[in-house]
Amino acid sequence: MAGGSGLVLMPTGGGKSLCFQIPALCRPGIGVVISPLIALMQDQVAALRQQGVAAAALHSDLTPEERREIGRELSDGKLKLLYVSPERLLLDGTLDRLDHAQISLFAIDEAHCVSQWGHHFRPEYRNLSVLAERFGWAPRLALTATADPRTVEDIRRQLSLTEEPVFRGGFDRPNIFISAEPRESERAQLRAFVKQASDGAGAGIIYCGSRKKTEETAAWLCADGYDALAFHAGMAPEDKRSAHERFARGDAVIMAATIAFGMGIDRPDVRWVAHTDLPRSPESWYQEIGRAGRDGLPARALLLYGAGDIALARHRIAESPATDDQKRIEHRRLDAMVAIAEAATCRRALLLRCFGEEDVPERCGTCDICANPPKLFDGTIAAQKMLSAVLRTGRRFGAGHIIDVLRGKLTDKVAQFSHDTLPTFGVGKELSEQAWRGVARQLVARGILDVAVENHGELVPTEAARPVLKGETSVMLHADALKASASAPRRANAPLPAASLKAAEERDWQGIADTAGGAEAGRFAALRAWRRLIAQQQGVPPYVVFQDRTLSEIAQQQPASMHELAGIPGVGATKLERYGDEVLSVLKAIA
Repeated sequence: MAGGSGLVLMPTGGGKSLCFQIPALCRPGIGVVISPLIALMQDQVAALRQQGVAAAALHSDLTPEERREIGRELSDGKLKLLYVSPERLLLDGTLDRLDHAQISLFAIDEAHCVSQWGHHFRPEYRNLSVLAERFGWAPRLALTATADPRTVEDIRRQLSLTEEPVFRGGFDRPNIFISAEPRESERAQLRAFVKQASDGAGAGIIYCGSRKKTEETAAWLCADGYDALAFHAGMAPEDKRSAHERFARGDAVIMAATIAFGMGIDRPDVRWVAHTDLPRSPESWYQEIGRAGRDGLPARALLLYGAGDIALARHRIAESPATDDQKRIEHRRLDAMVAIAEAATCRRALLLRCFGEEDVPERCGTCDICANPPKLFDGTIAAQKMLSAVLRTGRRFGAGHIIDVLRGKLTDKVAQFSHDTLPTFGVGKELSEQAWRGVARQLVARGILDVAVENHGELVPTEAARPVLKGETSVMLHADALKASASAPRRANAPLPAASLKAAEERDWQGIADTAGGAEAGRFAALRAWRRLIAQQQGVPPYVVFQDRTLSEIAQQQPASMHELAGIPGVGATKLERYGDEVLSVLKAIA
């Protein structure tokens, strides 16, 4: 407000937009917001216009006439906020127009895109250094929800903010219950999670590691009766647009997607996010699970992972053209992600420490580890048996064959290589095949074994195996991972969010309320039905009209007058004037 610049670190849903929207409205001139995604810009502009704010978005999807109209509004001083992509901003015409405008501030949203150490580095963001050079007198605010300490310093350096303050809002999202499980029977695990997490409310996202898997996952979910869609970068533009519009419209749809979907999603009522593959870093995982529960209501996140994910990620880093420094950093990030997945202590504490937050409780109460602490056992002997079997078979075989040798299973392959004559044949009969797979996965996670992903997935001991074989180092393993059921989640579940019914598309509010069950649930269902119709008429997502949290508060408090309705959080003066009479009419109709 005083004209200063700085960097804002704040969790998703924590109010980053207010940090630049309010000063832009209060200061003379126009606030210019640099944002990487068209969908995000459009959502935020729609929400601002609902509040009566003169806002516009300048991007490549506009027609020439629409661009000219925004140019006229800019020249005439009619706009208070202009959202623009970095590519469009850096065109000479845009910069020239801004030279003649009164700028209240510049806001660089998703600022981690500036840094080569960031998890979504975008080269065009590097050119934003022009803001300090050309408009050094204007306040500059960089904002992000995902940046580790190294990325923070790189952002400040790239945007000439090294002398400006850093405002840290904390990264904790306690409303998201986080859990992780070894991927054993993926569909069964996802079915159990989706059934418990959905409960008919909001939407969900399943992040998959390949385009093919997104399509396969959406297909079997549809066969199970869910409204599911695939989304990936290889789809036709019109199909991607249609899928995104379905999701943004407020439908309780499941998106099976690659990470090409979701950056900048402004939908507040995503109730859960699942990953079928290990993310490459805690920053990536944090941003992706952060797309759930932006309204502050209970949400869930599930991570499924396997030893192959870890080995493949390590191989990709090793084979990448990155510098040695970059590879070391990527390896550290991957190791941090593996530590979270294989954690025996609070997952949330481990995650928050990745962002430089050390003063965190050791037990959060809202992760699977805290809800049901795992038991550990000394798995040194099991580790030695597996390592011995890998070495004695010549480091040429994958986990399946090694486990057959350990369990004394005389397969054709075991007989072909005479591995039934080895001293290790049958020494591991005390553990099941699934348990041995758990041992192998944990040894890979700890870097004691590696997987030769460039060949056929052979298990290969690393240097860290030597002290284990010699008995110089003990290996503690998860006992529950060795006997986990593949048919259901292993951990205790978070409390379910309040159930909400899919809004019908007619104005028979009483009929909707009667089917909802419970007076408050009936009012909430009727209000959502009304909101859906309003949103359809205006061509905007339902949450732009009112968020679920606001409707829930209205249903609970039952305001009977405009004065009482004005006291509900989320009902500002503009929305009170625009929708107040209709909201009170809905409540009156079902009283």
